[in-house]
Amino acid sequence: MEYPFTGSETIGDIVSSFPGASNLFKEYRIDFCCGGNRILSTALREQQIDEGLFLERLNRLFHNAKQKPEKDKDWREAPLSDLIDHIVQTHHAYLLKELPLLSEVVTKILQVHGSAHRELAQLHHLFHLMKMELEQHLITEEETVFPLIKEAELTGNRIARSQAAEAIVKLEAEHSTVGNVLKEMRQITDNYRLPEGACRTYTLSFQKLVELESDMFQHIHLENNVLFQRLGHPSLRRI
Repeated sequence: MEYPFTGSETIGDIVSSFPGASNLFKEYRIDFCCGGNRILSTALREQQIDEGLFLERLNRLFHNAKQKPEKDKDWREAPLSDLIDHIVQTHHAYLLKELPLLSEVVTKILQVHGSAHRELAQLHHLFHLMKMELEQHLITEEETVFPLIKEAELTGNRIARSQAAEAIVKLEAEHSTVGNVLKEMRQITDNYRLPEGACRTYTLSFQKLVELESDMFQHIHLENNVLFQRLGHPSLRRI
């Protein structure tokens, strides 16, 4: 069996080369989006995870994936414009659809169950703080930063590329803010554990919040560890 991962790689690089690893990282609560620049072995030690067992599972998953005829798209090699279109059409579209729906159900469970479950007030506050941050963030990306990257790729405009590279510092900081909010939301809900006898809306809201978290991890990973890396580091410069 091929064992390509030794623990010396960064978490972001592992998920970039093997997207299927993201499910394993989520299972172990290892941050692969905002924390994608960490060395895997360091992250495992910090979280007191058995490195040998984890690497065995990771490499076995990789081996099994290699046997499948369908291959995951390698966004490190695709044109940046294609990656941007994928992010907008998949992840931005998801947020624009789901954030308003989630706002309704998170507000409803607070109104109905807030007196018995005090954490729902904090959940409501954190979610809407994140919602506002994300809505502004998407506008900045779609109206300013992404067009600059596309222009630089198409025309070789160095000024456009430089402006985009400067903007990603702020975008990465905003990603970290969102990532921290997601972690806090999971913490105050005890990993989205439903109370006994939870109603349908309560159940739906937690299911949707878990789905949101999963999509955001993939979203931020593609931007921080692929798009921004390719734009911001000379060794990875592809435009």
